[in-house]
Amino acid sequence: MVTNRSPAIKRRLWPSFSTGGVLIGTLFFAASLTPTLLPRTFLTQGVLSGCSLAAGYGIGVFGVWLWDYMELVQLTGRFLRVVKLAAATGCAIVAIISLSQMAQWQNSIRELMKLEPVDTVYPLEVSLIALTVFAILIALARLFRLTLRFVATSVNRFLPGRVSNVIGVIAAVALFWSVINGVLFRAVLHVAEASFREYDAMIEPETPPPTDPLKTGSNASLLAWDKLGRAGREFISSGPTREDISTLSGRRALEPIRAYVGLRSAATPERRAKLALEELKRVGGFERSVLIVVTPTGTGWVDPAAIDSVEYLHDGDVASVALQYSYLASWLYLLVDPGYGAEVARALFKEIYGYWTTLPRGNRPRLYLHGISLGATNSEQSTDLIEVMGDPFDGALWSGPPYSSRLWRWLTDHRNPGSPAWLPRFRDGSFVRFMNQHGEAAEPPGPNAPWGPVRIVYLQYASDPATFFDYRSLYREPDWMQPPRGPDVSPQLRWYPVVTLFQLMLDMFMATEAPIGYGHVYAPAHYIDAWIEVTDVRDWAPEGITRLKQHLSKPQSAAAIGPTPSAAGTLE
Repeated sequence: MVTNRSPAIKRRLWPSFSTGGVLIGTLFFAASLTPTLLPRTFLTQGVLSGCSLAAGYGIGVFGVWLWDYMELVQLTGRFLRVVKLAAATGCAIVAIISLSQMAQWQNSIRELMKLEPVDTVYPLEVSLIALTVFAILIALARLFRLTLRFVATSVNRFLPGRVSNVIGVIAAVALFWSVINGVLFRAVLHVAEASFREYDAMIEPETPPPTDPLKTGSNASLLAWDKLGRAGREFISSGPTREDISTLSGRRALEPIRAYVGLRSAATPERRAKLALEELKRVGGFERSVLIVVTPTGTGWVDPAAIDSVEYLHDGDVASVALQYSYLASWLYLLVDPGYGAEVARALFKEIYGYWTTLPRGNRPRLYLHGISLGATNSEQSTDLIEVMGDPFDGALWSGPPYSSRLWRWLTDHRNPGSPAWLPRFRDGSFVRFMNQHGEAAEPPGPNAPWGPVRIVYLQYASDPATFFDYRSLYREPDWMQPPRGPDVSPQLRWYPVVTLFQLMLDMFMATEAPIGYGHVYAPAHYIDAWIEVTDVRDWAPEGITRLKQHLSKPQSAAAIGPTPSAAGTLE
């Protein structure tokens, strides 16, 4: 009796895997080992490969089901066993060859980013992690199928079979979605929000309130030091002093002005924006030659590489003002309230621009916008160019614009024919230009072509997944992958349906782990070149610019996306 039931029990507990699923899954696994934009660790590679293997397996299972549904020719008996054996052998060979090439593929990226090559990428560990992830995902998929069948069988007592199957699918999807979204996601979001809130409020002992009355957060300031948030206090307490700038340039310098309004400084964006204007007026920001309206990232962070460099270039005769709209990492903020940042950016620009336009044109600072990452997107939306056409601001520097940035997307899609997507050229370059590590793209009439009244520069790296992620890579090759490739993109990168989307999603989460000057980590030297174009710097000799780049590129001055209380590598 036990002997007769044993095969049935075994079949129930250990269902046979689909041959088609294993074939497609193995191809996806092999494709996931190829390079995309950033180097990977064996842990991230294992997770990526496991997800790719599961996705390929699911597509293969669906293909087999569709084949059966259409009642096409079925393989049976000995021939089927031979096909399965041949498929298993072929899958093993493909997997082994791909794993053996993995180190070479990763080194093709590391070489471009001037990183030490690796001798091994731990193929055994990658395989074990991938199989573990695959097993978890397959178990969840089978749990979903069991739920579907249970509901369908129960409903089939009262309704026809196909109606029951549809109801089963709907019920299973609703159940799983409610668990993921209503329980897991909300729990994770609650923990993450509490963590970021505590981190934002934490006052570091090494950054006491400033004593200079012209500093935001001082006793004379309109804003309390403890209300600025961690990123705001870092922004105010850092940066070059008048002595630092004068020592490097050998010229007379001013103390740069920085104003920052934290999320807890007032209840509404409008009130915080008015506080920013009043604080900027109090410290003399409108008496400087250059005024920069900064839109920070999700956590309120302002890239020091961007602001330090422009303060040096203009001998400290710079005022900058920023308004915090969140304390969450940008990717988390986008899940919670994606439109609020643009609303806050508009409120700040409205106040600053509104007062700026009341000043005599010959006796007011040149007005510029700046933002990095999500800050660039929100800064883009802070104003409508048509609204300011009568009295335009002077320009903008937006670095690492995310793929969702509307103006950036439109300009890239309407670039000049023959212009690469990773460094577009837009018309005659008098309104907007794109720059990377090597400056702007050269095209007649050349890099010295005249600018118009407004100068907009996008600073972007071809290896930045935050900029070049595209959900359409699920089913088509992105334009930026087509030759000629960007200088920091591996020549061995290839597009694969579905897998490339997974690879780019992982790259996005690891974007700030890249070395400085690649990925989503923008270097001071490249900011210098961009600010020279945007603010029309002419009084620096080439050797002085070189000296400044060397100074700001020292390790202690290197600026990467600031740390967060969550896992490293996520976009801030």
